[in-house]
Amino acid sequence: MATNEELKDLVRQKYSEIALQDKETNQASCCGSGCCSTEVYNIMSDDYGALEGYNPDADLGLGCGLPTQFAQIKKGDVVIDLGSGAGNDCFIARVETGEAGKVIGIDFTPAMIDKARQNAERLGFHNVEFRQGDIEKVPVTSNIADVVVSNCVLNLVPDKDQAFREISRILKPGGHFSISDVVLAGDLPGTIRNAAEMYAGCVAGALQKKVYLEIIASNGFVNITLQKEKPIIIPDDILSNYLGAEEIAQFKVSGAGIYSITVYGEKPADGACCAPGCCS
Repeated sequence: MATNEELKDLVRQKYSEIALQDKETNQASCCGSGCCSTEVYNIMSDDYGALEGYNPDADLGLGCGLPTQFAQIKKGDVVIDLGSGAGNDCFIARVETGEAGKVIGIDFTPAMIDKARQNAERLGFHNVEFRQGDIEKVPVTSNIADVVVSNCVLNLVPDKDQAFREISRILKPGGHFSISDVVLAGDLPGTIRNAAEMYAGCVAGALQKKVYLEIIASNGFVNITLQKEKPIIIPDDILSNYLGAEEIAQFKVSGAGIYSITVYGEKPADGACCAPGCCS
C-alpha cells in the first residue's frame, strides 16, 4: 500500500500534467485523469458559465460542483480556496467579496500556482493571491478566513481528518465552509479504488458519504448541511479500462455509487476548541 507521501507525489505529478492539458481533455475524463470517454463530454464538473467572474482560461474542467455558488460570501470577506488550480473559484469568489475583501488560493502543484498567478496578473486582480502549500498544513495563520471553499480536492488528500482540522484552524469563529467533493455509497470494485489513474481522477481517494460527514462533525463543525448532491455516472468505455464486461454488469446492479456533494458547515462562534489540536 502506498504511503501518504507517495500518494501526494502521485497527485502532484498528475496535476502538473493536467495543468498543461487543454480544458476539453480534462472535461472528457474523470477530473482530468486522462481516461477519455467517447460517451460523454463532461463526467463530473458543473457549468460555471452563468456565474459572474467566470474566466474560461482559469477553468480546467476539474471540479465536481459549484461551491462558490453556495458559499454565502459577503462583501469584505476573506475567502480561502483549498486546491485552487488555475484560479477558477478564486476569481468567482472575488466578485462576491469585492475589492474590500481578499481571496487566497492554496495549491501544492507548482504548475497550477504558476498558471493561476499568470491568470490573476493578466486580469489585473490585486486582491487575489496564490500560495503553494499542503492542505494538511495550510500556509496561512489561524482564524483568518470568513469562508473556505474547495472543489473536488479534499478527496485527494490522504488524511482528510487533518484537512478538516486545518479548515477549522484557519476559519474565524463563526466562519463557514462550502465544499464540493466526491463520496461513495456502497463498495466499489477494488480495481477502481486501487487504480492510480482513478485515484488522481477523484474516485479511489473518496470516502463513504457517512464517514465523510462524520469526520466533519468530529472536528466540531455545526449546522452541517448537504447543499447539493448528484450521482456521477462513469461511462462503460472508462470502466472497461479497469473492469471486464461481467464485472461492469455486476457493478451496475450492486447498488454502489459515486456522488458529488456540496456540503456546508460552520465553526462555532463561541470560539470553543472544536477538536484536538485545532486551537491556536
